[in-house]
Amino acid sequence: METRRADTIAQELEELIFNGTYADGDRLDEVRISENFGVSRTPLREAFQRLALSGLVELIPRRGAFVRQPGPVELIEMFEVMAELEAACGRLAARRITDEALEDLREANRKCSAAVVARDVDTYYVENERFHQIIYRQSGNSFLEQEALRLHKRLKPFRRHQLNLRGRMDQSMAEHQAIVSALAGNDATLCADSLRNHVAVQGEKFHFLMSSLQNPAKSKTG
Repeated sequence: METRRADTIAQELEELIFNGTYADGDRLDEVRISENFGVSRTPLREAFQRLALSGLVELIPRRGAFVRQPGPVELIEMFEVMAELEAACGRLAARRITDEALEDLREANRKCSAAVVARDVDTYYVENERFHQIIYRQSGNSFLEQEALRLHKRLKPFRRHQLNLRGRMDQSMAEHQAIVSALAGNDATLCADSLRNHVAVQGEKFHFLMSSLQNPAKSKTG
């Protein structure tokens, strides 16, 4: 129960960081925040650990947890690496994916599609995570899978937040369908290219992310 509560707290704190309630460099007061959420410090500290994995929080021994926003260069570099890792996973998965895994991807897409209709970003992201993790696993390369999972966790709040960009969920859904089509056709090159373009933060998506971090109030209008 506490683990699930920690996940919820981490997600709510992410939103408070993105909307400007907590700014870059702010110290997260354990006592006050635990009182606000009505929880003990144990799930709160677990939430801080999750935020530290994504880089939104820096844990400094004997000083506490501090908000840390990545700069534009760091963010674009991480997304560039993520795009290439996913492309590699897709290239290998196109040669190795099972029929059962393809059906699992289609089921994730069906749930993503329902979330698009409902304009439910949170549900969309949960199924989106499942979609990508299936592809990592189907690469058949456990080292690559673990590296992709590690960076995916690091970028999780940013990947979820960019879904708030107008029209992004619909675009992401179309990209998912193209990826499944490439996998079903065992087209390694097309699958790699589709995943690379799907993950890469370019143009409007990148400007949206950076404006959200630098001027959180503006993201509410986008």
